[in-house]
Amino acid sequence: MCPYCETLKMFLRDNGIEFEAIDVSKDDKAREEMVEKTGQMGVPVISIDEQFIVGFNRAKIVELLGIKD
Repeated sequence: MCPYCETLKMFLRDNGIEFEAIDVSKDDKAREEMVEKTGQMGVPVISIDEQFIVGFNRAKIVELLGIKD
């Protein structure tokens, strides 16, 4: 279990944001797609309006989703 992934999911739930969680450690196709789109192997990866954030960058996520923090 990835603690950063769990933190991101909890943050999204707490802010009422719907999301789809994909476990790239178990889904080879999704992992390949993630690396192709981001050029990185780090997780979590979140896509907001075609912008990818690698890692739990709270400030950037808040900005892109317009969350009042």
